[in-house]
Amino acid sequence: MSTLGIKTVLHPVSDLEKAKTVYTALLGTPPQADSSYYVGYEAEGQHIGLVPNGGPQGMTSPVAYWHVTDIEAKLAELTAAGATVKEAAHDVGGGRLVATVTDPDGNVLGLVQDQ
Repeated sequence: MSTLGIKTVLHPVSDLEKAKTVYTALLGTPPQADSSYYVGYEAEGQHIGLVPNGGPQGMTSPVAYWHVTDIEAKLAELTAAGATVKEAAHDVGGGRLVATVTDPDGNVLGLVQDQ
């Protein structure tokens, strides 16, 4: 099963306001989602998110999210290939499902399924 590509990258930030200023300058557009727990930008078909202090998932580095059509099937395929589920698939609102796995070297890979 193939993916639909990387369309979402989340960045943990220590100071949301300072990061928002930098990313707004970088992307040349204001955020489309702007709250105390998440700031999100849409730029050229990419979604760039800022997550204060790594959020509840405890992110310590940026995570690229691969978009898929069937998140459970992709999780099964990845774990069969040696990945470990870090965060099981769950709904984050609007019918969007997300999950993360780690590869054998501990790198975090994100998955997204939009319904």
